[in-house]
Amino acid sequence: MAKFLSQEWADEVRTALNNSDDVRSAIKGVQLCIQQVVTGAPDGEVKYWTKFDDGNVEGAIGEASDADVTIAQDYDTAVAMNKGELNAQAAFMQGKLKVTGNMGKLLQNQGAMQSLGPVLSSVQAEY
Repeated sequence: MAKFLSQEWADEVRTALNNSDDVRSAIKGVQLCIQQVVTGAPDGEVKYWTKFDDGNVEGAIGEASDADVTIAQDYDTAVAMNKGELNAQAAFMQGKLKVTGNMGKLLQNQGAMQSLGPVLSSVQAEY
């Protein structure tokens, strides 16, 4: 089981998303890169990115040079979202997520983003 927010975890998430027929179908035609920033993690701030490119998912720990949006949250929020205990919309409405960048592009692809939740929560992680 990979440590949450480690490169091994990011690799497992990317593999799970790419292996999901539902996700691949939902992100067909989507061109979107999301930078995530998690503050207050046990090892300090962690940045990772996920890129959706017409049915394919890429991603890694670190910074994306071409992020469309950046989503910042604290560690507890990131854990709750990863476990499927909190969805992004609720976290945003509660002020637990800060989104900067091309909000319109993110909202345009909201349906595709919602398809990720079940797959993300299925990837086991050590917190």
